[in-house]
Amino acid sequence: MAAVTVEGLRKDYGSLRAVDGLSFTIEEGEVFALLGPNGAGKTTTVEILEGYRQRTAGEVSVLGFDPASGGRAFRERIGIVLQEAGLDAELTVHELVEMYGGFYPRRRPTDQVIELVRLADKRTARVKTLSGGQRRRLDLALGLVGDPDLLFLDEPTTGFDPSARRRAWELVERLSSLGKTILLTTHYMDEAQHLADRVAVIASGRLVAIGPPGALAGQADQGAALIEFELPSGVAASDLPRLGDQVRVDGTNVEIRTTRPVADMHALTTWALGRDAELPSLQLVRPTLEEAYLQLTEAPAGTEPGDGAHG
Repeated sequence: MAAVTVEGLRKDYGSLRAVDGLSFTIEEGEVFALLGPNGAGKTTTVEILEGYRQRTAGEVSVLGFDPASGGRAFRERIGIVLQEAGLDAELTVHELVEMYGGFYPRRRPTDQVIELVRLADKRTARVKTLSGGQRRRLDLALGLVGDPDLLFLDEPTTGFDPSARRRAWELVERLSSLGKTILLTTHYMDEAQHLADRVAVIASGRLVAIGPPGALAGQADQGAALIEFELPSGVAASDLPRLGDQVRVDGTNVEIRTTRPVADMHALTTWALGRDAELPSLQLVRPTLEEAYLQLTEAPAGTEPGDGAHG
């Protein structure tokens, strides 16, 4: 069953069309990533779904509500974690989560939420003493305390170091395992590839691709993969078997672009074993979501991705 349904969504700011006929659905319990360059219409779309911005045209249903008129009954069922939130620096973690929980009729116990975001050891710490990563986890706790059915996550790991990002990913995965529907916006393609069940890519206000991250990644460069290695000592490039669709040799470094990576890798390693030769730095590099994203959002000649005033 769809948690979110969007049909022909349009948003105009005067003569500027920020969102131009978007249509997509988000299923219950799905982690859905909305991707696009600055100015593509992501922020406008998400704010319409949250009920904070009016649409110009189109139909939108979020948890069975029209967010433009859903009122309190709608807001009680969603959680929003903004990229930056103003928090009272003098309150403790427990006090702040307890206060926010008081706004909701259906709420999770304060200590349970604090434990869920792994801030139990900071329960009595004042907000002003928390690190950036801890504050981000507190932001998430405030978005969860009302036990939302749908959680909006806006750039949840911006500014995190690699270790903190991994911990945040684990937390999102835990939320997904609880059956929460999550709408994620991020500029980190590896984050979307790791967390999302499906991604939607928008550019200039239009949907340009939608599907599982692996499926979209497979569309990059027509699905071609790269086999990379160094030539063994005493072996010339001309000694190699016929492989791939395109071969590039730079000194001893070899790159083979292929649409048959398994067959070509097998042929290459069989050839090497027959010569009792090692292939230093051998690796198979498949297309990534980032490569597909860059191709999908590449601006036409004379324009720049992100032209326009609204994200």
